[in-house]
Parts: sequence; C-alpha cells; structure tokens
Amino acid sequence: MATAIDVDLQSVRRQFPSLALTIDGEPVVYLDNPAGTQVPQRVIDRTADYWRTMNANQGSVFPTSRRSDALIAQVREAAATFLNAASADEIVFGPNMTTLTFAFSRAIGRELRPGDEIVVTRLDHDGNVSPWLALQELGVSVRFVDIKVPECTLDMSDLHRQLTPRTRLVAVTHASNVVGSIPDLAAVARAAHAAGAWVWVDAVHYGPHGPIDVRAIDCDFLVCSSYKFFGPHQGILYGRRELLQRLRPYKVRPASDEVPTRWETGTQNHECLAGLLGAFEYLAAIGGDDRVRRPALEAAMDRIRRHERALVARLIDGLQQIPGIAIYGITAPAELDHRVPTVSLTWLPHRPEALAGWLASHQVFATHGDHYATELITRLKLVDDGGTLRIGIAHYNTASEIDLVLELLAGFRG
Repeated sequence: MATAIDVDLQSVRRQFPSLALTIDGEPVVYLDNPAGTQVPQRVIDRTADYWRTMNANQGSVFPTSRRSDALIAQVREAAATFLNAASADEIVFGPNMTTLTFAFSRAIGRELRPGDEIVVTRLDHDGNVSPWLALQELGVSVRFVDIKVPECTLDMSDLHRQLTPRTRLVAVTHASNVVGSIPDLAAVARAAHAAGAWVWVDAVHYGPHGPIDVRAIDCDFLVCSSYKFFGPHQGILYGRRELLQRLRPYKVRPASDEVPTRWETGTQNHECLAGLLGAFEYLAAIGGDDRVRRPALEAAMDRIRRHERALVARLIDGLQQIPGIAIYGITAPAELDHRVPTVSLTWLPHRPEALAGWLASHQVFATHGDHYATELITRLKLVDDGGTLRIGIAHYNTASEIDLVLELLAGFRG
C-alpha cells in the first residue's frame, strides 16, 4: 500500500533531534504521540534563547524584562492566530489544559445555582469531566452524553436528550484521545446555544492533527496543550472576551484585573512560552511561511492530515489482517476523515500492557491503559482487561514504522 506524502518527510524528521535516538543500537519509533509529541530544534532553540537573552519577570524597565514582555505579547498573537481567535486578549496561558479547566470551572461555578446542569460526554478525557463533576458540591447536576458503539462516535440524538432549560454548559472533546473520533462541534455548539448553554471544547488531542478554528466551531471556550503539537508543556485557553471579563477569577489582589492576564495566576512559564512560539513557527514553515500566519497554519495542517490519513489507513488495514485483534473506533476507509490517527485495540487474552511491553522491547513506543479516559474505557467494558493498547501516529512517522509495528504484533505470541 502506497503512502501519499504531501510533506518533505525526511526534511521534517531531520528537524527533530530525538528521532535520531537509538537504544541498544536500534532506532526508536515514537508511536506514543497522544501522550506527548517530540519537539523540533526550533522549539529547543527558542527555549534556550529565552534563558540566554531575556530571563526576567514581567513589567520592569530594564532590557531583559522588556524583551520578556515583548516575547509574551508575540506568543499571544501567535496563539490567537493558531486558534483563529478574534484578538490576542482572548488567549490565556496556564500550566496545562487540566489546570486551566479546573481554574475556570471554579469561576464558572460562582455563577451557577443548585439545580443547574452541566453536560459532559463519555468520549472525553477525564480532564474535561472531573472539573465539572467537582461542581456537584454546589448542587449542580452533571449529565452524560453517550456514544455509539462500535464506531465510538458521539451520540448526537442523546446530546439533544440531555439538554434541558437548566443546562448551563456543554463540555466536549475535539477528538477522542483513545479512539480518535471527531465530533461535529459546530452541531454541538448550535444545540448547546439553542438551550442557552456555553460550550467548552477540549482540543488537546486534536491539536497536532488539524486546524483549530474557534470561530467556525462557535465555541465559548477552548483549551489545548502544546506538548501535544510539538511544543513544550504549556497550556492555552481561548475564551470569548465578554466572558473573560464577566467571570471572576481567583487571583491575588495586586494582580491586574485586565483581560486576559487577570486569569494568569502567578508568574507564567516564560521559557515554555518561548518554546511555544517555536512550535507555531515550525508549523507555519510546513505551510510555506516564515511567519505565523493563518493561511500557512491551515496549509500545514492540510498537508499533515493527508500524510496521517494514509498512515492510519495502512495501520488499520494491517491490524485487520491479524486474527483476534479488536479495533475501537472508526475503521471504514471512507470515514477516516472523521477521526484522527490514534488507534486503540485489544487482543484477548493478551493484556495491553504485555503488548506494549513487547513493542517496547523492540524500541517501538506505544502506550497502554485507560489513557485517562475513564468514562470511555468503562463504557467499552475494558477496565478489567487493562484498557487498550494505543498506537498514536504523528506527521513525522513513516510507512516503514507502521509496517514494523504490524510485523511485531503479528509475531507476538505472549
């Protein structure tokens, strides 16, 4: 099976120093990308340059502080471009998606009353479930939207059943971090807004695989983390400006009350923000531009999707040739545009941990377990079986790496 590559794959791979790593003389194959991607050299360089030339806190009159201020402003503009936000002051930085979601759920909780309802889904990572379950202590009810099995897609009919006049917020994933399914977020937003609810989107897993467009989705909030799209461990939040102004953050008294910095508690991780700029620049370069502009980012993601779609088709086709393997999620070739290239499988009676260990013994890295998707793994009745083996493709992976993992799995005898 041929792989259609719309990127210069060898040029791409040369930009990632870790892809040259060998262990016991064997090259490493990274298929653990849903847990965190590798980073290109420009991310490393941007981070190192911060330490060398602008390591200072914000708001002072001396040159290193002013450089740090300018960097943060530049990164905020780039993040707004990446998410297609209307302005940079709709971008909030924080440690990671989960921390940002907990912080905002507490602030949103200030506006809720006993009997109000929040809708979450069984498709989501627990980072987009537990922060809303925590509001039950305020008397808020949490309702769950089910999935369709075996394709593991969001049940839109059930979404409409769960929405009521008391619904205040709908929390939904942009793509499942276990089975890869991509919900119709514009349809979710229309239904939620018709019920008078806000829409909170977890785009962490979608970030490396397609263009994020908060205006096309028409969401009220969206969160992601750059360590999933070739950057450092850094969280990003988009919020409608009027909501960032309306909601009241928990913060120290001397901190600014201006949007968006009123939401950025404490000193931010400036070196990670520098690395984040490098990640945006890397993606823009794939799209043919040396500046972070929206057309370049969209072009980059289009090229990435074409390559990844060919790889995931190759992977699914090969897995289906191995007797006993069960794949969770969309597998039909005509439907692959409705998923990202993350494939979860089981192969009873083998435990996912044993499968991952077998691959790791050959320097092929893949993850196993529940992947923090508690509701999904429970819904699929896989808790007692140890969850799934998850094979996660990124755009720097190759057809030969996919063939290798298929060969290793076909040769597994437990």
